[in-house]
Amino acid sequence: MTDRMAEQRVRVTQDSGSRWRRRAGEYDTLHEALAAAEPGDTVTVRPGVFREAVVIDKPVTVLAAEGPGSVRISPPGGVPLTVAAAATVQDVIVEGSDRSLPAVLVTADGARLTGCRIDTQASAGVELGDGASAVLRSCTVANPAGLGVRLRPGARAGLQECEVSAAGQAGIAVLGGAAAVLDRCKVHHTGGAGLLLTGAGSGAELTGCEIYEIRGSGVQAEDGAVGRLTDCTVHRVTGNGLTLDTDAELLLAGCRIHDLPENAADLRGRARLRLERCTLHTFGRGALSVWDAGTEVEAEGSEIHSAGGDYPALWVSDGARLALADCTLHDLPDALFVLDRDSRASAADCSFSRIRSSAVSVSGGATADLTDCRIQEAGTGLWFRDHGSGGLLTGCEIADVATGVIVAKGADPVLRECTVRGAGDAGVYVSAQGRGTFEDCRVSHGRGFGFHVIDGCRTVLTRCRAEQNGRAGFEFSEAGPVTEGCVSDDVPPPPPALPVPRAALPAAPPLAPAPPYPPLLAPAAGPAAGPALLPATARLTSAGPAPAGAAAIAPIPDCRPADEALAELDALVGLATVKQEVRTLIDLITVGRRRRKAGLKAPSLRRHLAFTGAPGTGKTTVARLYGEILASLGVLQRGHLVEVARVDLVGEHIGSTAIRTAAAFDRARGGVLFIDEAYALAPEDGGRDFGREAIDTLVKLMEDHRDEVVVIVAGYTAEMERFLVANPGLSSRFSRTVTFPDYSADELLEIARAQCAEHEYALAEATAKALHEHFAGLERGPAFGNGRTARQVFETMVERHAMRVAQLADPSTEELQLLVPADLPL
Repeated sequence: MTDRMAEQRVRVTQDSGSRWRRRAGEYDTLHEALAAAEPGDTVTVRPGVFREAVVIDKPVTVLAAEGPGSVRISPPGGVPLTVAAAATVQDVIVEGSDRSLPAVLVTADGARLTGCRIDTQASAGVELGDGASAVLRSCTVANPAGLGVRLRPGARAGLQECEVSAAGQAGIAVLGGAAAVLDRCKVHHTGGAGLLLTGAGSGAELTGCEIYEIRGSGVQAEDGAVGRLTDCTVHRVTGNGLTLDTDAELLLAGCRIHDLPENAADLRGRARLRLERCTLHTFGRGALSVWDAGTEVEAEGSEIHSAGGDYPALWVSDGARLALADCTLHDLPDALFVLDRDSRASAADCSFSRIRSSAVSVSGGATADLTDCRIQEAGTGLWFRDHGSGGLLTGCEIADVATGVIVAKGADPVLRECTVRGAGDAGVYVSAQGRGTFEDCRVSHGRGFGFHVIDGCRTVLTRCRAEQNGRAGFEFSEAGPVTEGCVSDDVPPPPPALPVPRAALPAAPPLAPAPPYPPLLAPAAGPAAGPALLPATARLTSAGPAPAGAAAIAPIPDCRPADEALAELDALVGLATVKQEVRTLIDLITVGRRRRKAGLKAPSLRRHLAFTGAPGTGKTTVARLYGEILASLGVLQRGHLVEVARVDLVGEHIGSTAIRTAAAFDRARGGVLFIDEAYALAPEDGGRDFGREAIDTLVKLMEDHRDEVVVIVAGYTAEMERFLVANPGLSSRFSRTVTFPDYSADELLEIARAQCAEHEYALAEATAKALHEHFAGLERGPAFGNGRTARQVFETMVERHAMRVAQLADPSTEELQLLVPADLPL
């Protein structure tokens, strides 16, 4: 039979708590069968087409006897299936043709549809009325005439492995405070949004879902609706991947949005979006388009790449906010544009690469703050375009760009500890009343100028560094820039002063009246004066010194990057506690500088050190590396090491000691003054020894020039304790003591092995064992030389090896290299 049911069975499993009964019957219509059923019964429907509107008002189960597709409910009018109780409908097809009514209407709590297919021309394929709830599992909805699934105010729906395969309007609409949970569902080929959320309190949670082939936005949220998508994909839509408006909020985690002609996400009207570990790519306009005051986007651990058009990937305007953390942006025409006053973008630990035009552009009074970001292979790294535009950039790296940083038309950013490397033109370019503050910044390996400031811009450059730039390190065409403590490798060091006999000096002419200085070019009045201003045409190149009155750009210090010096320190044998002490000092310096920049108090730091330990434990080597590290961090100007002892500081008559000590201190300016065997300046029976004068002079110089020189005193442990109490100011200035322990036999053997490798010798296994026993048996008294002893033993072994091998007529290569036990010292 096709128009009526061939057989129906109604099984009553229990109708009361006191008795059981079982009955079955056959009914011509579903209406009759449902009328005969009681709560809890199962209505099993044999194959056929039922031309009746079905209303289920009892908690029963209706299922197709022969599985999915065998039973069709297809009335000529009305709602084909109404579920008005906590009933279950399984494996049936529902067809409808009334475009003013839904095909399936749920009006009660607890309804379930499993394995059903709704194929209809209706206002909605499935509609949940006000306050109703339902679970749809493995269902398919196709409704080219209207909505796929509609949840009216207060309704709740759970969809598991369902598919909205076609809809004339939105695929799933959650309205007026309703809520939907979707798990592994697909929504595609809809005429409106794939998922529509609207109304305060409306919400949806999607996991493992796919939204595609949508004629509109993939997800549209508005009017205070909230959604969360996890491990979902939105792609191949004709509108935006996500559209948010009017206080809507979405959270996406592990999602993919791609292949879109418009924006991956467009936000307006105080909407909020958070992306966690998401990927946005192949979009026609932008990845994130963020508009209006109060609108905010946060993205963390996400990737944005492969734009299909010529628009900026990230667009922030009209007072909106964008925050990026640990994100990657690449293969884009422009990466980040921030426009309009009160608009703000921030990025921390993000990477921008392969950007055809500008990685970051700031205009209209907007602000961009970047921390520890990397920009590589871009047209312009950072472009601050006009008045009021700026931001704070800290620890950023810009490499392989046409121009590193452009500041123009009154823009005023602050850059701290940033680097520009390999610019095709200028590393930093300031023009047209642009300003900008650059602190501890470095520009290197560019083909143009390092820092190029024109039009008299009042740019402030503090402790900036330029090296290996094709044209010049610093180019200032007019007066205006302010510099302090800057260095460049195209500035020659001053020639050494030649001593002139006093008698050969001409008499000084009478002093002429000093010419009046313009207010902006007044010379500095000693160390306490502020930074001077560079006059016009202050091009600082190797062609000659800067003009008179120019702020000094010093020669670049001859030091390596901190990482290289630290690597050499780590490569030293032993000294674990020493290495830890040095790293602690570096960490204190680094964090202290960052705290000051953040407006916080920096921890009190004593850079002067006391090294204690026996000779040969590496004190001088560590002092040299410490100076290099401080210079590379910008704490010291040059980082060089000046090593002195008592004989270099103490004179033979009254007054000469102070002169010698001051001269040694001056040679160490910008670096480290290393005083070996410093305890010799304060002998136990010194009496009126001039060493005390050296100590007093040194203490005063350290106070007067506390930021210019690091002083390290070294010597035996016990003697250094006596030295540090010789002057009340010593113990406070050398409050940190680093102890260098004696090397163990294992460490001495490691040093000997390193000597062998360096000089292309080899130790036989028996030789290494004998050498270890030799080192273990050495007496470790005051004269023990530690590393020096290991090197001396190696040199003795080389000599004895040479005497032995010289007796061989035709020694092999192995014999020329191999050290044997017989070569050990007697």
